[in-house]
Amino acid sequence: MAKATLLILKLLMILICAGWITLWILKPTQLWTKKWHTAEDSARTTVFGYYGLNFVVYSFPVIALATIGFVYLDLQSRESRRRQARSSASVLSNPLVVNSYLGVLSALEILAVSLFFLYLAWTFYVHISNDFEKMVPGKSLKSYSTISNAGKKMTPAESLKLNTRQFKFLRVATRFGLLAEACLALLLLPVLRGMALFRFVGVQFEASVRYHVWLGTAMIFFATFHGVSTLIVWGIKDRIQDEMGKWQKTGRIYLAGEIALVTGLVIWITSLPPIRRKRFEIFYYTHHLYLVFLLFFLFHGGDRHFYMVFGGVFLFGLDKLLRIIQSRPQTCILSARVFPCKAIELVVAKDPGLKYAPTSIIFMKIPSISRFQWHSFSITSSSNIDDNTMSVIIKCGGWWTNSLSDIIHAELDSGSHQMKCIPIAIEGPYGPASLDFLSYDSLLLVAGGVGITPFLSILQEITSTQSSIRYRFPRRIELIYIMKKSQDICLLKPIVHLLQNQSAEQWHLKLKVFVTQEEECGATIRDLLNEFCQVQVVNFASKCSSYAANGLENLLWMAAMAGLSSVMFLVFLSSLNHAFLPSQDKSSKEKSPSWVADILLICSFIIAILCSTVVAIVLRWRRLRREIPPVSQKEGKAKEGLMDTRGTALEEHEIHFGGRPNFQGTTIS
Repeated sequence: MAKATLLILKLLMILICAGWITLWILKPTQLWTKKWHTAEDSARTTVFGYYGLNFVVYSFPVIALATIGFVYLDLQSRESRRRQARSSASVLSNPLVVNSYLGVLSALEILAVSLFFLYLAWTFYVHISNDFEKMVPGKSLKSYSTISNAGKKMTPAESLKLNTRQFKFLRVATRFGLLAEACLALLLLPVLRGMALFRFVGVQFEASVRYHVWLGTAMIFFATFHGVSTLIVWGIKDRIQDEMGKWQKTGRIYLAGEIALVTGLVIWITSLPPIRRKRFEIFYYTHHLYLVFLLFFLFHGGDRHFYMVFGGVFLFGLDKLLRIIQSRPQTCILSARVFPCKAIELVVAKDPGLKYAPTSIIFMKIPSISRFQWHSFSITSSSNIDDNTMSVIIKCGGWWTNSLSDIIHAELDSGSHQMKCIPIAIEGPYGPASLDFLSYDSLLLVAGGVGITPFLSILQEITSTQSSIRYRFPRRIELIYIMKKSQDICLLKPIVHLLQNQSAEQWHLKLKVFVTQEEECGATIRDLLNEFCQVQVVNFASKCSSYAANGLENLLWMAAMAGLSSVMFLVFLSSLNHAFLPSQDKSSKEKSPSWVADILLICSFIIAILCSTVVAIVLRWRRLRREIPPVSQKEGKAKEGLMDTRGTALEEHEIHFGGRPNFQGTTIS
């Protein structure tokens, strides 16, 4: 029965997705335009009006995908985890392109990107063809202005008295704005966390962020051409000041579009790698200008165009508020281990019922460092080994991480026996729903520097499954670890016991270490572990919080919130429009200021989201009342050495100096 239900839900999601894509493909055609205007006129006499039709057709399919998808994931997670055979679709998911700029691309990703650009070319071609067909060959557009003065409604091109070439250029610029709109419709979907749509196809948040980068870059390119080209035409006719502040009857204001463009350019420029990596704070804070960008895009494009991108905006707003609630109340850092390689391992309390998969990430905020900044880190522990705590390893390099290091070193250097309590807010964990790596007989793990952290959780997870008859686990594992300095080997401390105590009858772990910036010194793995795995430990006070991290809400609960919020939005939108725009016939609609419909849309969105937030807060606190308090520990400082490294288990592991590994013909030995 469960499999049949899963199949039905999957088919339903495929149909909704296919219908939404088909809608975008047909939208530029004359057939759709005529049918859509007829449908809008018919909808005006209904209780929801034309705005309800726009929301249901353009925005709701994305929200419906999220709602049905959560139900699908919940049913899927209830199925017992079994050994998974590789499906035929996995061939398309294999890496096809490895590039330092693009990253690792699969055939499926290349196909999806190619189809999207094919759609952009199609919609641009259809729009431009329709525009040019309406022009009279060889006739100057100045004559249109004369007819308009006689009573015909004037278009912007006609009011500027453009010639044929200028008119064509302006139409091309306008249609580039529609390409930017198509990119914006998808822009926010890859950065959803709790309501991530890409989880349905097995793509996690940290991997889908690059889709957001690609879409944002394409959107800025199209929008810049759209805005700059329009200004060029106005400049030729010396009409920039006259045209900039005009409100059109169709609901567009040009000034709002230019403000949105400038805001988008600021966001895009400050997100470029040189700024994002060296000045993360600038990138982080300017990215919150998306509120300004979306607001002025609404005023520029009008409510009809905004409904086309509103599905992603709606889910993003709901996701953002639910994540804020999920990170409340704050917990505290239980302990910290200070490694010699400028890295710190933080241990925080978690609810015993919180389970997460290896390679999961959490977002952390430490208010004593910054009240607004969130940073993501891979979890290094396994929830099957430790029920009460989880840990992350942080490499100190930027302002935020160095500030954290200073706080911990200040406690180490202080003579006080009363340790400081450090409150911390945690959001997540976010990770895969299944343990695909358990379905393989052999694993090859390649990591560099602090990138070893996801593999620490994988290896500990494999250890925990050895005593379970429900799981199959890899019998042979080879870990290739590349580091700049030999002291970075201390990051392997959480799995040193696995390197020493492994039974050939169960599984075999082989470690190969490559130190790239040091010459051969004759040291062995044992020597480096003995030298660099001596760490200092600080056990902090935990009296400042009686709560532990308890993770995301139930998937069915998330589905209910998404569905309920969309229904409330439509109800509030209908009520407000009937209150402030009582008559919905075409003639009265044209007399109504366009900004009124925009403001009512914003108000309906805010009210619906706030109502959902109140419900979420009530349910959250009911859950916290039943929560088990975190396990307390003794405060103080200590030094933590390495376990006994005698024996022959470490001798089989390899270490190489002064070079990188050669993966040509690599096999797991």
